[in-house]
Amino acid sequence: MKQFAIKTINAIAQEGLVLFTDRFKVSPEETNPEGIVVRSTKIDLTPFPELLAIARAGAGVNNIPVDEATEKGICVFNTPGANANAVVELVYTSLGIWLRNVEKSIEFCQGLTGMNDEEINREVEARKKIFKGEEMSGKTLAVFGLGKIGVGVANAGLHHGMRVLGFDPFPALDNIHHLAPEVTLARSRKEALADADFISIHMPLNKNTRGYVTEKDFLEFVKEGAVLINYARGPIIDEDAVLAALERGTLRGHISDFPSVKFLGHDKILVTPHLGASTAESEENCATMAVKELKNYLEYGNIVHSVNFPNIETIPTVDVHTRLTVINRDQPGMIGMISNLLGSEKINIINYTNKSNGTVGYNIIDCAGPVSSEIQAKIAEQEGVLRVRVIPLEIRGR
Repeated sequence: MKQFAIKTINAIAQEGLVLFTDRFKVSPEETNPEGIVVRSTKIDLTPFPELLAIARAGAGVNNIPVDEATEKGICVFNTPGANANAVVELVYTSLGIWLRNVEKSIEFCQGLTGMNDEEINREVEARKKIFKGEEMSGKTLAVFGLGKIGVGVANAGLHHGMRVLGFDPFPALDNIHHLAPEVTLARSRKEALADADFISIHMPLNKNTRGYVTEKDFLEFVKEGAVLINYARGPIIDEDAVLAALERGTLRGHISDFPSVKFLGHDKILVTPHLGASTAESEENCATMAVKELKNYLEYGNIVHSVNFPNIETIPTVDVHTRLTVINRDQPGMIGMISNLLGSEKINIINYTNKSNGTVGYNIIDCAGPVSSEIQAKIAEQEGVLRVRVIPLEIRGR
């Protein structure tokens, strides 16, 4: 059986890497991989001509050139939901710290070093009132982006006694099904923001969401004194617009997981160093999901949680000798073309599964016999075809 070369980039949790069997050669030093597992390092595809797939151990894929990967027939996976609980917990930890002035009160306590207990008690009683905060209960929370993290934040808001509104222009039904019925789905940004005391952003970074939080069509709808929370991606926020809103009082605070020159040292901004998914449990979950996705694709051509190809998964029967996968631009005639070429070579098709995401089509064709390199090349040279793979399968039960 073929052995696949896997390159690891960044520290990938061992709990995930142990899932690779002896069919996989795994090393951070691999120079010509067929698969890559990565966390946050920016990926350059140029040095890897044999690359078939990249698995991002995390939700965001802004460190991967997805459009270029698509044109090269490289499948890009992410791990949605694997780090959701870690992010949800940190959102409420940070909001609680901000509302109760915890970081300022800790600094105050550190400054009491050197006093005796009587002096400490006197100083505490005299000055604790300056750290008086407020509670979340009874407030209104608006959650933007209702993926697994956003749904988790929205549902947790209910448990904190808040009224919760959610807004997502393109909601995935699989996620919405997990949204508590008490969460109100807003029909527009304006409706979601009108009464929000806290605004929590959980949208993926893409060309449509870059600079999403800016003055026009967002901050102009925010009620005075709201707190903006960003545990999604830094560039979703227009930093200058947020700073201006803080200056005029539209926002009274901003909580961000993305330090920047403009944000550091600002007395109305609480910044954490990209800690959203930084828990042992989250890193293990992400690594485990990423490895499973990559293995399933390389061994069987199945796609689960791809950001650029349609998700499609079939189990080959014992009669399948060879699995053929074809990636193509979504255009008419592809299924007929592939079937005719295989038929001309007297290759019997046991099962043909096709799916499209509107841009890319993906075909899994299970064949009763071998598929030659000549027929593979003939399919690959057809207009609109991006990549063709031949996956020989062990013939069980014979």
